[in-house]
Amino acid sequence: MAGTFMKNRNNNRKNHFTALCLVFACAFILTGCPDNYGPGKKLSVEDRNERLEEEKENQKEKEKKDGQADEKEDEKEEAAVPEAETETVYADWSEYFNGLNGTAVIYDASDSRYTIYNNDLALTRSSPCSTFKIISSLIALENGIIIPDASTRTWSGEIFWNEDWNKDIDFQEAFLTSCVWYFRQVVDDIGKDLMQRELDKLQYGNCDISDWEGKLNTNNSNRALTGFWIESSLMVSPKEQAEVMERIFGSSSDYSEETRNELKKVMLVPEQDSTDITIYGKTGMGKADGIVVDAWFTGFAESAAGNIYFCVRLGRTDGMNVSSTLAKEIAIELISDYCAS
Repeated sequence: MAGTFMKNRNNNRKNHFTALCLVFACAFILTGCPDNYGPGKKLSVEDRNERLEEEKENQKEKEKKDGQADEKEDEKEEAAVPEAETETVYADWSEYFNGLNGTAVIYDASDSRYTIYNNDLALTRSSPCSTFKIISSLIALENGIIIPDASTRTWSGEIFWNEDWNKDIDFQEAFLTSCVWYFRQVVDDIGKDLMQRELDKLQYGNCDISDWEGKLNTNNSNRALTGFWIESSLMVSPKEQAEVMERIFGSSSDYSEETRNELKKVMLVPEQDSTDITIYGKTGMGKADGIVVDAWFTGFAESAAGNIYFCVRLGRTDGMNVSSTLAKEIAIELISDYCAS
């Protein structure tokens, strides 16, 4: 019995072993060996080259994705770097204004610092009046609407209160005499769409040109002498004026050097005592019910230390002579003293 039991046991083991071998053999036949391991089917030269090309493409794709990921990380790091912070200080410059209701804003680009007198008025928007000729000139020069060497426009023959306007006039003389009819034509040639885009780009005050014809201006109904920039829909604060000057003439300006140089020619202030700085600017003045409510001088000054951007505005001051000429005198004295200190 014991012998028979052992014999059957051995036979069972052999049968199990044989079955396992058959299973592995079937698996081998069905799946085969890996292409690059042990005996089995070998890759042809064409298949091997194809495999290598696939591996190269996969590697390139991986490197591309890794590179894009690195670029995104770099962008995140750059975005995380804060811009230089600007400082604002408040000065008592009342001695320059001699009792006039006025404000002054100076932005010193070399120090990224604003110095402001009468902050409430500095942040109050009002009509830019003829200081807007800087902006309309900028847009017209940049877009070929004003060609400096061929800029003369024909006088209509209408007699205006300013005798300097009663003739054919070119860009330089129109700017220096602040000829309204000339720039009314320039603004119309610029057109509403381009004007709106440029004001939005400059972040010029409220950017509101809705009263294109200037019908809100109660001082004058002559279309040749009115517009959205003269006691009408467009409004800007003195601080914004200084900021816009920096956007035009600063190191990050989007405007061509040729355009800026042409503007500097007409904005240059000749009556300067200091030889250390050069001042550029434009006056502007507006009335309401016959009373001066806006008197401006805005622009910038070049010095060895860098550019200074400024704006002086005088508001209504009953019993006192308010004018853009006075605003200009205050600005020149203030800027000269500031740069000398």
